[in-house]
Amino acid sequence: MPGKGITVILFVLFSAAAFWLMESYEHNPFREVRPKAQVFNLLLFELAALAMYLLTNGMRLAIRVELAAAMVFGLVNHYVMLFRSTPFVPCDLLSIKTAATVTDNYDFTPGPRVVIVTLGFVLLFILAHFLKNAPRPIFWFRFPMALLAVSVISTFAGRLQDEAFQVKHYLYPYLFTPAYMTKVNGMAVTFVMNLQYLQIGQPKGYHREEAKELLASYEEEAAKPGGYPNIIVIMDEAFSELAVLAELKTNVDYMPFFHELQQGAEHTVTGYAQVSVCGGNTANSEFEFLTGHTMAFLPNGSIPYQQYINGEIPSLASHLAELGYQTFAQHPYYASGWERDEVYPRLGFDQADFIDGYWDRSYVRNYISDACDFAHVIRTYEEKEPGRPAFIFNVTMQNHGGYTEEYENFTEEVEAEGGSAALNRYLSLLKLTDESLRALIRYFAEAEEPTVIVFFGDHQPNDFVVRPVWRTNGIDSSNLTGEQQRMRYQVPFLIWANYDIPEGTGVHTSLNYLAGYVLGLAGVPKSAYQNYLSGLQEHYPVISAAELMDTGTEELLTYQRLQYYQLFDYDE
Repeated sequence: MPGKGITVILFVLFSAAAFWLMESYEHNPFREVRPKAQVFNLLLFELAALAMYLLTNGMRLAIRVELAAAMVFGLVNHYVMLFRSTPFVPCDLLSIKTAATVTDNYDFTPGPRVVIVTLGFVLLFILAHFLKNAPRPIFWFRFPMALLAVSVISTFAGRLQDEAFQVKHYLYPYLFTPAYMTKVNGMAVTFVMNLQYLQIGQPKGYHREEAKELLASYEEEAAKPGGYPNIIVIMDEAFSELAVLAELKTNVDYMPFFHELQQGAEHTVTGYAQVSVCGGNTANSEFEFLTGHTMAFLPNGSIPYQQYINGEIPSLASHLAELGYQTFAQHPYYASGWERDEVYPRLGFDQADFIDGYWDRSYVRNYISDACDFAHVIRTYEEKEPGRPAFIFNVTMQNHGGYTEEYENFTEEVEAEGGSAALNRYLSLLKLTDESLRALIRYFAEAEEPTVIVFFGDHQPNDFVVRPVWRTNGIDSSNLTGEQQRMRYQVPFLIWANYDIPEGTGVHTSLNYLAGYVLGLAGVPKSAYQNYLSGLQEHYPVISAAELMDTGTEELLTYQRLQYYQLFDYDE
């Protein structure tokens, strides 16, 4: 057995190895984590191991606990990156229940890197046996020293969250590129930096009464109820146009109807909207569209549905309800996902339908098909209160992630040049959606009541799906330019009506503006907040968490204050 001095040295080395192995699940830490960030990560690991050792009086136990925690954290981060293309962040701890409902549709088969790194952890776990000859200080010394170690960790964590400290030591602070932030700062340091964003502070210069007065100045005169069109909004899971990333050649058109509408169809507007998420976190796109708020002012990885909407707040649904609309929220999956069953009533929806409310179900893979989902939209329209306009907000599931598995009830029709099985499967799903969208619009083209259909995707699929598109075009997916990264947050949208509306193609906007834009086209009065946003859009045409770097201008501070008021401090 090694002597006590050698044991202490091994203890330090084991702790450092835990950090390097954890990082190795995703990348080479020696090459990509910045030098000072390396030191800070190692310091966190050493302090954590020391605190555990002093609390348990067992050096071997302390190292094994740290190794197990690092391995689990590294694996979780790896699979979150694989399925969502963004790293694991503190706010994800609140989403475990939702994530668990879709895990059966993902392939967790470990690749060679995962196997090798995990075996490295197992080997260190076994070798930790040789740490049993460690010093065992008496309790009266151990306990206060453990408290001191915890205090040092807490103080150091506070320094890591300090902007001046980050700048001084070249820590990358920009939340809108979380994958790069984690790569150059290291997982532990980035995770600690993000802990500060679990709570939202008031924006600079915020005063509730000033926010209320400003909003009041944007109020429109009360309009007479009635005479408004039905508004059907379909936010389609993972519906996106990957050709915006690079040239994409396929054996057949994967969205022929949508592409036809993009050429300038009658009473139709088409374009692209910037979103704030990529590969997952669908609820944030819902949040931006329904509220007019932006994720640019909220922490990376946060989910407002789960964290911030604890009571009634203004939204598109509540505004339309005040104008006399029946309001329906629909999602052909479990009600608990992103806590929608609790959030939808708080946003002003009269009725919410989830998977149990769908009959005559048809499935594609393991999810209710878009064809079945759109039939539910039609049924809702047919059964609504006669003569009263309906607002139907529908979030689909057919195209949800999990593109690596084969299914007996789904055959791929689309093959991309240089494509993978996952890419071909994804594009084939889009083709099914396109066919269902065509049938939906054909139905409402014959409907008697004036109706507007809004259709857009919530986000693009993860990097695993789109990587062949980059590779075929000679683009290094690990070294994307800023513009190439920005395009990962772009989704197509259309606004169609069965009556005359102003037409347009190539419109660029973001989801926080889209609802107000729809109401303007439909001739429906906007809320005070939407009127304010319409003015802001003239100066900032696109705002999203992936688009906005500088939030310090007075105009954007005003937006941030109004958002804070409506989300955290609202009173009628």
